Order: sequence, then C-alpha cells, then structure tokens
Amino acid sequence: MGRVLAFSLASAANPTLIAATTVMLFLPSPRKLMLGYLAGALMTSITLGIVIVRTLEDTGAVSTAKHSVNPIVDLALGAILLVVATVLATERDRPVREARARRKARAEPKTPRWQQWLGRGNPKVTFAVGAVLTLPGASYLAALTSLARLNYGVAGDVLVVVLINAIMLLLIEVPLICFALAPQWTPTAINRAKAAMRLHGRRIVLILLIGLGSLLILRGVITLLT
Repeated sequence: MGRVLAFSLASAANPTLIAATTVMLFLPSPRKLMLGYLAGALMTSITLGIVIVRTLEDTGAVSTAKHSVNPIVDLALGAILLVVATVLATERDRPVREARARRKARAEPKTPRWQQWLGRGNPKVTFAVGAVLTLPGASYLAALTSLARLNYGVAGDVLVVVLINAIMLLLIEVPLICFALAPQWTPTAINRAKAAMRLHGRRIVLILLIGLGSLLILRGVITLLT
C-alpha cells in the first residue's frame, strides 16, 4: 500500500493541473470553475482507474513479477533520481537551462488552447477540460499496477482508486477548500507560494529527489535481502 501512496503523491505533481488551478483562481466565479474541473477530472480518472485495475487483476499480468521485479524497479528509479539530483547539485544542467531560456526569449508567447477555454469562465467548459486533461499518466498507471498486485477485491479496489484520485488532485482540492473558507486570503497565499518556489524551488526539488531516491534504493536492497 505504501507503494500505491508514493506513486499517488508523485502523480499529484502535475504542471498542467497547477497551471489550470492558477488560471481558474483568478477568473470570475473560481469556485464553480474549479468544481466543474474537479468533477470532470474525477469522472475520467476514477472510471479509467477501476477498469485498468480490474483488467490487470483478471489477466494476472502483475502477479508473477511481484517479488522479482519490484526491487529492481526500486533500485533503478532510486538511481535515476539520485543521478538527476547530482546533475542539479553540480549545476551541470546550466547549459540546457540557458539554451531553453534563449529559445523561450526568441519564441512568441502563445497561450495553450485549453487555457483559452478555461478563460471563458464557464463551469461546463472546465468540466470538459478536466475530463480531457486528466488522462492516466505514468505515475497514476504505476499506482494502479501496484494496487492490482494487492488483490483487494472489487470494493477495496474502488475505495483505493478513489483515494488515489483524492491524493492526485490535491492541487485543485486544497485551493478549492481554502477558497471556500477564505476567498480573500487564498489568492494572496498562492502568489506567496509561487514566489517562494521561484526563490527556493531548486533546493526543494533537490531535497525531494535525494530523499525519495535514497528511500527507493534502501527499500530495493532490503527486499532483495529478505
């Protein structure tokens, strides 16, 4: 279950969801817009999640690899995360960042079409956008695969899929709750958080990469030895 929750948290780090939430917060009637987006996202994600988990369990596609593959996956993912952390810590990604900044400076700013649709301020539109943009990503599929290995049964699968989605969509759920309770304070708090990420985002990402990578490697080693 810990693996399911870990992949669920990873799937919550969704740049598209961050951008969509930010856009909707500063439009008229943000509460209705975010509720529409959340409803659409949950409809798509939960439905596909249940279908995928039940299909994996019925075919037995994940049962034979449970003990032999999991440690290797943990070790590989942990090593990749630590390599990325090393690159960030030693500034070896500077040429890439500088080249990307130059391309961005030369390119004409263009607003993605889905952001233009959100800008219309229609809850029906945000429902459709949420349903389309919340297709299963790599982390969500990994969480569903891990869930299928647990064989909780139909009721258990449904409950855990709902839990995964609740975690995965925290980026829109938390602002929605905050906006409902404190509509004047929430936009200001979000701006402060964005400013903090601009100042310390690299350090925060580095700490997360090192921590998660080390835990994955440790778990992989322990699993291989037991």
